[in-house]
Amino acid sequence: MNTDHLSGKRTKVRWIVASMMWTAIAINYIDRTVLSAAAPYITEEFNLTAGQMGIIMSGFFWSYALLQLPSGYAADKYGQKKTLGIAVVWWSLATAVTGLATGFKSLLGLRVALGVGEAAAYPSNAGISSKWFPDKERATVAGIFDSGSKFGGAVAMPLIVWLISLYDWKWTFVIIGSLGIVWGIIWLFFFKDNPEDHKLVNEAELKYIRDGQEKKEGTDKVMPMKWYQLLKHRNIWAMCIGFFMINYNSYFFITWLPTYLVQERGMNLIEMGIIASLPLLTAMVVEVIAGWTSDKIYSKGLLSLTATRKLFLIIGLLMAACIGFAAFAESAVLAVVLLCIAKSGTTVAASQVWALPSEVAPKNMTSMVAGMQNTVSNMGGVVGPIVTGFIVGATGSFVPALLFSAALIVIGILNYAFFLGKVKPIEA
Repeated sequence: MNTDHLSGKRTKVRWIVASMMWTAIAINYIDRTVLSAAAPYITEEFNLTAGQMGIIMSGFFWSYALLQLPSGYAADKYGQKKTLGIAVVWWSLATAVTGLATGFKSLLGLRVALGVGEAAAYPSNAGISSKWFPDKERATVAGIFDSGSKFGGAVAMPLIVWLISLYDWKWTFVIIGSLGIVWGIIWLFFFKDNPEDHKLVNEAELKYIRDGQEKKEGTDKVMPMKWYQLLKHRNIWAMCIGFFMINYNSYFFITWLPTYLVQERGMNLIEMGIIASLPLLTAMVVEVIAGWTSDKIYSKGLLSLTATRKLFLIIGLLMAACIGFAAFAESAVLAVVLLCIAKSGTTVAASQVWALPSEVAPKNMTSMVAGMQNTVSNMGGVVGPIVTGFIVGATGSFVPALLFSAALIVIGILNYAFFLGKVKPIEA
């Protein structure tokens, strides 16, 4: 690496990388939302039943959840540059060509293809964090890139509806898909798997990054164990169980919240459209602040790494438990405030959840560990909306469903408090 001309004041290339990681996640969530907004138009044009549209929408999760582990392995084995770059271009092409679909089968196939690409996003980002950032910045960068999901989820619906009104649903898919293709081209030219190989990283920044890491990931390609050997370790199970509970609750806000606001709180569609974005936008800001604050506490030596992670995980989940109190709120305003606190709580926890893989994984296996915990967490995302729907259908109320969500949060608190052990790298 030729950095002689750049030595001196520390460069900040890693934060450009972090901004690109954030953008990838934001595009990820916008792309997976396009179908939901366009569903009424697609259903009418192809004369699809509600059941068929439900199968099409769920097709994304089949490939997304199943390919977390393989994509994590690919990112660790072949590098996050290739894995994430190809993945974003892949899922963006799947989005763009959806406008060429001719019916149920082609729509389902393209939705499955979308999940194939998007599966690599989070495992790759976790691996990039382990190589490009010192240990004391891990939660900050985790909070930054994961907050992209809240931004994407909040802006996707109004953006897509606006585009459909300007053009039509087919051109909307093309426009949204082109965003990721442009991102992928920039990424493949700009990013390097290791900071040592980036021409814009000077010696001062490289020293700051590598001297601040307990593990120096990416300096060699050796994986010290097989992926299934990770399952012998308690912390892996604790990370998976806890993230399942968090995601079960998180998916309420992007699946059932609009229905809850209309049916249970009596809002009209315009009010619902505005209010439904508030928890996501609030959570986006809170997540970054939580990640930064936890890193400051750890870097200043106020708490150990284990104590810091557990503290913020438990604080976040205590906030998330407000979803249960929202069930009994007498006014819609109070209910929305409590839901904003609850969603923000899940992101306070998420800022720690996405820092843990780089801190717990054996060297050069961070993306694999991230893929493992994300596989289980997405089972919560699949099961959560179904269970909520059955509870609401059986009782005619969201109250039992919200209380059940709060009960799972309590299990999550106990899991992180007592089952999660010392946060340190797994040794072979």
